[in-house]
Amino acid sequence: MNETLQIVIFFVIAIAVVGSAAVLLLKGRRTPPGAYPTIRDADDRGGLDVHGATSVDLVDGEVATTPGVVVPDDLSGLDEAVTELPTTERPEPVQGRLARLRARLVRSNTALGKGLLALLSRDKIDEDVWDEVEETLLLADLGTEPTTELVDALRARVKVSGSRSPEEVKAMLREELIKLVDPTMDRSLATERHLDRPAIVLVVGVNGVGKTTTVGKLARVLVAEDKDVLLGAADTFRAAAAEQLATWGQRVGVPTVKSDIDGADPASVAFEAVKAGIDQEVDVVMIDTAGRLQNKVGLMDELGKVKRVIEKQGTVDEVLLVLDATTGQNGLSQAKVFSEVVNVTGIVLTKLDGTAKGGIVVAIQRSLGVPVKLVGLGEGADDLAPFEAESFVDALLN
Repeated sequence: MNETLQIVIFFVIAIAVVGSAAVLLLKGRRTPPGAYPTIRDADDRGGLDVHGATSVDLVDGEVATTPGVVVPDDLSGLDEAVTELPTTERPEPVQGRLARLRARLVRSNTALGKGLLALLSRDKIDEDVWDEVEETLLLADLGTEPTTELVDALRARVKVSGSRSPEEVKAMLREELIKLVDPTMDRSLATERHLDRPAIVLVVGVNGVGKTTTVGKLARVLVAEDKDVLLGAADTFRAAAAEQLATWGQRVGVPTVKSDIDGADPASVAFEAVKAGIDQEVDVVMIDTAGRLQNKVGLMDELGKVKRVIEKQGTVDEVLLVLDATTGQNGLSQAKVFSEVVNVTGIVLTKLDGTAKGGIVVAIQRSLGVPVKLVGLGEGADDLAPFEAESFVDALLN
């Protein structure tokens, strides 16, 4: 009996030792914190919780994930990342704000129009006058080629008509300026929902041009058009950017997808924002990106990666490049590089109320071959409006 008991005790001890060793071995092989399985198809989440999936990387066509992005469960935006304000603002209709913004443009850009009209209404229009006209246009950032075209066209028309009356000169100048601004360009925003997914808008630009503010203001424009909108805070390098964007969204009841990890992979936030937009069946997903210098190759490559990752789920419908109108011709070099990396489809000109250099509209469109679609004319929440060629020229010449 004692021998039997000893044998039983021996086996119990042996099983306990083997079990402990197995536990230790499994602990040694446990997946370290932050390591998650690779998802080969971005549309198949493989059962991962969207609240825990964030850093997205493209390696041989694969999408890898790590935790950190907070995704609102629905369009109320009520979670730890976004808390809706007690009262939600109703943005004013887009058409209602255009007259006010045009009036502001009139006040800020009269130097160009008045200067040209004064020159062209002189009793004698000689070579010196045409030189002054050309100089005025160049100082207004119209660009060399458009300036030459405009001066040549006006020379011919003034010579043929022989007119010196301010009304007739103004009419000719208006017609030629409208031709340069080109009202035939398609300035509509691609923000209509597709059958199976939202429209996707990517907003890019250099540091300090007002991208986050522009995204917030554009969200107001879309809400005023009764669209359901979701924002993605892919500017993960500027500490306050995500909170700033979320605040803009809160004011009009729009949720924001953002990372709770400083310096997180921006492509991951963009990926999750689009994923959430598809799941929640919103109309438009807008992605805010970090400002980057156009001469920084690494940063520009990263921007290209953001776009590629987004397109694992759907084509980016609109890429808006935000430019500061006060930078003038310097903005052209910025625009060209961004266009090469992410195929810019439209320009947003901010701070147009702070400069008399309205000619930059023509120069940018000529340089890129894409239209100015939106203009910012102030710091107010609704100081963003669709660009209209004729209204713009009329404001210059008022």
